[in-house]
Amino acid sequence: MRDRRTILQTLVIYVGALLLFVETVAPVLWMVISSISPGTELLSHPIHWWPENPTFERYTSVFGIGEVSFRGNAVAAPAAAFLKALLNSCIIAISATVLCIFLAVPAVYAIARLDFKGRRHLVPMMIAFQMLPAIATVVPLFAIFRQLHLTDTLFALIITDTGVSLTYVIWLLVSYVRALPIELEEAARIDGRSSFGAYFHITLRLAVPGIIAAGTVAFLNAWNEFLFALVLTFTADSKPMPVVVSEFSTRFGIDYGMMMTGGVLASLPPVLLAMAFQKYLVSGLASGAVKG
Repeated sequence: MRDRRTILQTLVIYVGALLLFVETVAPVLWMVISSISPGTELLSHPIHWWPENPTFERYTSVFGIGEVSFRGNAVAAPAAAFLKALLNSCIIAISATVLCIFLAVPAVYAIARLDFKGRRHLVPMMIAFQMLPAIATVVPLFAIFRQLHLTDTLFALIITDTGVSLTYVIWLLVSYVRALPIELEEAARIDGRSSFGAYFHITLRLAVPGIIAAGTVAFLNAWNEFLFALVLTFTADSKPMPVVVSEFSTRFGIDYGMMMTGGVLASLPPVLLAMAFQKYLVSGLASGAVKG
């Protein structure tokens, strides 16, 4: 009886894992297939699950090599807009990530190591405010940035994305730092270092996996952010990748193939980043969540 129950539990686990895998991979696979499918096959009925005549003209045209055919018409791909959006997204995501870590380091020290009134309730309060729907803050943010003449600038998106991710970064790092032994800092203070100096030179070095994990979360949030970027930017000089990809259309209609191509290319940096820091990402998130 116990063997049957064990087999049934194992079967349920494997079926659930398979369904989760299909749910995760299927949209990405269909996006890749759509990006290499000719326009006639992409819009044909019945659906072509695999293109009969795969083409990579969209990928070459995105980088300014040749033209792409859409509904029988030769259309120049918005290569300049795409490359500019790629550069904008890199600047926004990297700047927001660095700013988040820079602001989080002293905040984490105060919350995790200092004793002051309301310290235990500070992080839950920040998380509670973070649960406010993003759509509710769009209009106030737009009004503020317009008064400051910062709309349609990369600076506005950097500040906004930093505010969105900073709470998560502080929460992850506080949980991670609290799990580290404070005795190492006390030993450093005995040797003559200040309290913050001991924290900066000892604890932060041990917290590198947590910092990388938190930084990766901040980078992904800034890279994928769409709502604020859509409202706060108007021209190609400041639009990031998600907004430009959503605007892949021509005078002949919406080119879904180009949207899929842009989606595939926009997904590569986060995927490569996650693969590069996979070890730190897993250990940092797991340690911060379990030990905190």
